[in-house]
Amino acid sequence: MNPDGTRHDNLTDWGLAQFTTHYADSTIKKDDVFHYVYAVLHDPVYREKYALNLKREFPRIPFYADFWQWSKWGKQLMDLHIGYETAEPYPLELVSSEKKSEQKKKKATLLDHLAEPEPLYQREYKVKVKLKADKEAGIIELDELTLLKGIPKEAWAYKLGNRSALEWVLDQYKEKKPSDPTIAEKFNTYRFADYKEKVIDLLKRVTTVSVGTMEVWRK
Repeated sequence: MNPDGTRHDNLTDWGLAQFTTHYADSTIKKDDVFHYVYAVLHDPVYREKYALNLKREFPRIPFYADFWQWSKWGKQLMDLHIGYETAEPYPLELVSSEKKSEQKKKKATLLDHLAEPEPLYQREYKVKVKLKADKEAGIIELDELTLLKGIPKEAWAYKLGNRSALEWVLDQYKEKKPSDPTIAEKFNTYRFADYKEKVIDLLKRVTTVSVGTMEVWRK
């Protein structure tokens, strides 16, 4: 979309003509081609077959037999991916270790009764963040107290680049300490604990989208 509100197509008239001519179908529009290409680029078979080529050069789009079927799949995938934030959360099981948490709280309470207690930031219990996935077990460890269970294997198959969408989310929310000591001390205020509930909800929705993506190719 241009600044003045007018639309700018990423597909040229020449590009559209390649499809209308090849399929001898003048009813094909630019949006239909866009959906077709979106489907091809998300096709697991295509991505595996041309994996090496896709690392070295721009993707080449083949003309498959049923244009309209591929365009339909692309529209389904696009709607699914664009609406990931409003997708129905997948019913993953949330497991929390309350026993361990209570033990840590008792330890912090004991420190409160020291004659000369340490500063709060030193005695405050910090839960160790993990954000690790076990694909075979269908588990994501959020931190040492919490994990998500029941992630279906097909959820890991939907990838953004060379990582699954779920792994991408985990990487984005990891606590990363800057190498510069000044920045680390004064400006590195990100804490996973502040976003934990948001991440749990996001992982459930991304699981729904990932499973739905793979279901498209089973139809």
